[in-house]
Amino acid sequence: MYQFVVSFTVRPEHRDDFVRAARKTARDSLANEPGSRRFEVIADEANPDVFYLNEVYADVDAFNAHAAGPYFGAFFAEAGAYAEGPTWLMRGTVVTDHQPRRRA
Repeated sequence: MYQFVVSFTVRPEHRDDFVRAARKTARDSLANEPGSRRFEVIADEANPDVFYLNEVYADVDAFNAHAAGPYFGAFFAEAGAYAEGPTWLMRGTVVTDHQPRRRA
């Protein structure tokens, strides 16, 4: 599974707009994109202007399909007007017993 966490800094007057847009993207993606597994919208506990998206996909190809799809584009068309980001905090593939580990 491919997953990542990104952050956005949102103008205070648009916090509710950001949450609404991100939650809509989450619902639409999970309902209509077969490779979408989890899409969480998280509010930072210390800074009310910072939000995180924690997303999980079947694999990197499923994420790329999401990124090329209509929900991703609609989210950035709206949120780009009042939010800075995404800032990538973590991204990678879950290590399983059947997956070879990468060498340094």
